[in-house]
Amino acid sequence: MSRAIARPEGAPPICDYEGSTYRTDFWAGQERAYEDLAERLALARLLPPHGKRLLDIGAGFGRLATMYGDHEEVILLDYSRSQLEYARQHLGDERFIYVAADIYRLPLATNAVDTTVMVRVLHHIAEVPLAFQQISRVTCPGGAFVLEFANKRHLKNILRYLLGRGANPFALQPLEFAELHYDFHPAWVAQRLSEAGFEVRERLSVSLFRARLLKRLFPLRFLAKLESLLQRPTAPLALGPSIFLRSQARKPGALSLASRAQLFRCPQCAHEPLVSIEGGLRCGECQAIWPLDNGIYIFKY
Repeated sequence: MSRAIARPEGAPPICDYEGSTYRTDFWAGQERAYEDLAERLALARLLPPHGKRLLDIGAGFGRLATMYGDHEEVILLDYSRSQLEYARQHLGDERFIYVAADIYRLPLATNAVDTTVMVRVLHHIAEVPLAFQQISRVTCPGGAFVLEFANKRHLKNILRYLLGRGANPFALQPLEFAELHYDFHPAWVAQRLSEAGFEVRERLSVSLFRARLLKRLFPLRFLAKLESLLQRPTAPLALGPSIFLRSQARKPGALSLASRAQLFRCPQCAHEPLVSIEGGLRCGECQAIWPLDNGIYIFKY
């Protein structure tokens, strides 16, 4: 199936993990069991108890997919096709839909999902307002958006600043400490969410003991117990390296999802829905063809 579609000129840059060994280099066997458990504790607290359709943006190799068992349908979306291929091999197709796509041009219909999750992604996002606008569009009225972001004003950064060894953690603007790697001030993120139509309902301070020495001195069960006890009480201080937020889409209308048959939207011309054809999807407006290859919908430019 041919498709000569180029990524639009001037589009925001994308951090692409295509073909990378992210799973093995960063997670598997890399002493990050504590970080993984801390994030799962936070998700368990913030995710709605049940739902129809959940979207995980930046799902990667499907690390957190087992957390979504109370949702009838789960969309795992990532820019990296190779990461999604690994996820599909290990999760199967029963409840999961795999989508390779650009966060700035989400190929999902308006009001497609009732819950959106984005963990360990925002720190790669150069144009946060544009990304939040897309998430707002695809999340139905009253739907939940569970977001994690790297916190620039966490305790370690504050201590560095007081010792004259780091950037000002209290400045509101995002800090790009490496190419396409950003730390964010909680107040700045909350403001951008509000502008996109989300109301923050709950905040957690997460990975409070993310230090190699602590992880070596104390057993995982002990650190997890402390983490569980302190995520909520320390949230107002926002001292953890990760902040988790649960916000609600406040746009008008009742909670009503797009049907499975009307799930997709053309990222090139914004027409929705797309038409199913053999081997993929076709846009009835611009005639762009988006393939379904090895169980993955490909909207990647």
